[in-house]
Amino acid sequence: MIEFNEVTKSYSVGTHALRGVSMQIEDGEFAFLIGPSGSGKSTIIKLITGELEPTSGTVHVNGYSLDRIRKREIPYLRRTVGVVFQDFRLIETKTVYENVAFAMRAIGAREDEIRDRVPYILELVGLENKSRRHPTELSGGEQQRLAIARALVNNPSTIIADEPTGNLDPAMSLEIMSLLQEINNLGTTMLVVTHDRDLVERFGKRVIAINDGVVVHDGMDGYYRV
Repeated sequence: MIEFNEVTKSYSVGTHALRGVSMQIEDGEFAFLIGPSGSGKSTIIKLITGELEPTSGTVHVNGYSLDRIRKREIPYLRRTVGVVFQDFRLIETKTVYENVAFAMRAIGAREDEIRDRVPYILELVGLENKSRRHPTELSGGEQQRLAIARALVNNPSTIIADEPTGNLDPAMSLEIMSLLQEINNLGTTMLVVTHDRDLVERFGKRVIAINDGVVVHDGMDGYYRV
């Protein structure tokens, strides 16, 4: 579960990024987080992943309290949260298989575990026939599928997709969102940060809208202004 209780976040330059944000995302839920640039979306992501601490209020993520988490616990928190970025952040010198395996090696997985897990994940995202290709040999949609595979391979309970369709055409965007929905159907909590209102409306999921550090809409009724 992800839970924010009256969370504020202020930066040393005087910026008030969040102003009393409260929200709860249940295990297995699918939610969109929307809002204009500078609204506080990136701050929310960084609080969830332990990159930032709240100025006040409490943040709970998958059993960890982010306002009092110890530094040695942060790597364990991050194993429960997979992040998919708009710019993919793939290692171009490694193959598709090696990119995904690298994420497992980073947490100390055994080689036999890697050999079992990576092919399964590549099949799940539709890249089982591209395992020996390099990222530069893939289409934009395939690169995003690879980024999703890397985020998923360590079996996180939560995935945050930060503008996952920002660099893709409408047809490929729909394909990627359908994949994220399939992953959610398998039980993974999904938080998708996006500016794509058409996709948000098409999928009919919960929408959390934030503007100027304040939650201005939270629901499934589909009507919101940011």
